[in-house]
Amino acid sequence: MRKQSQRQIGLMRSQKTMRAVRLATAGVVAWLALALAAAAGLAAQTTPSIEGGLAVGAQYDSTHVYVAPGDMDAFVASFAATFGGTPSKRSVTNVLPVPSSTEFQYLWTSVGTLSVFGFQTPIPFPFGQERTGYLVTHMDKAIQAARAAGAEVIVEPFKDPIGIDAVIQWPGGVKMQLYWHFTAPKYGPLDTVPDNRVYVSRDEADNFVKGFVRFSRGRVIAEDAHADAGEIGRAGETYRRIRITSGFGNMQVMVTDGHLPYPFGHEITGYEVKDLRATLEKAKSSGAKILSAPYAAHDRTSAIVEFPGGYIAEIHSARPHDGATEAL
Repeated sequence: MRKQSQRQIGLMRSQKTMRAVRLATAGVVAWLALALAAAAGLAAQTTPSIEGGLAVGAQYDSTHVYVAPGDMDAFVASFAATFGGTPSKRSVTNVLPVPSSTEFQYLWTSVGTLSVFGFQTPIPFPFGQERTGYLVTHMDKAIQAARAAGAEVIVEPFKDPIGIDAVIQWPGGVKMQLYWHFTAPKYGPLDTVPDNRVYVSRDEADNFVKGFVRFSRGRVIAEDAHADAGEIGRAGETYRRIRITSGFGNMQVMVTDGHLPYPFGHEITGYEVKDLRATLEKAKSSGAKILSAPYAAHDRTSAIVEFPGGYIAEIHSARPHDGATEAL
């Protein structure tokens, strides 16, 4: 009887030990699962992700216009009279990482957005050379992506009164600003998306296009190795033209030998309108000058205009493919 009781006690102790081992094992497995999940979550938070792209929309990508403070009223009024649009309230502030002062005004139109600067102090280098400002979803990721695509950061990120800015430069010397706002802006969509007009050398054209397409997650939608060079003031010749689209908007890349008659190369943005002739009449009536008369190429008719204050822009409208040249 006593031996049987001892066997039962031993069996019970053995069962308790097994249960303890199973519970301990289960606890270790659960702890490992939680640890792995936490590690995965941490990795997801710290690993940069640009699967959705960095662009916010073409309506947030502004052309940078630098004019003398005394010309701001005339420029804004002329541009708005030509294309329609609404200017923001003008402010005087420092938008740079070094001491400076500028009058600043946004100008929203249905064909593109402008950031207008009228510096009251000398403009610190290299500001004034960047052509556009691209709104990005995340500044650190944008800088990382730009560097990975072959751009250099020539102005490291800095705070301005409403956000964070940086300036990058692509192969071929193309400079642009990246910006991010503390409070996300909300603009309506554009009626037509403007072209960022980029002139690059034959030496750097492929490097620029490859890098920018990678950064923007865009694509080349058209390339013509023998485009009509009358588009850039050299009628009767051909040149290489590349068109890119991305979440940042449209870009037209002109690959040239640098032998450009004035004013070609000075325009940094091309605006699409439905009626070029009517738009040019509005421009002239509001104080703008026609620097290059309308030229009809394969798919568009374009002209070059200078607005009060010196801002030079291309304006174009789509046309039937008849190849004719028209005069204003």
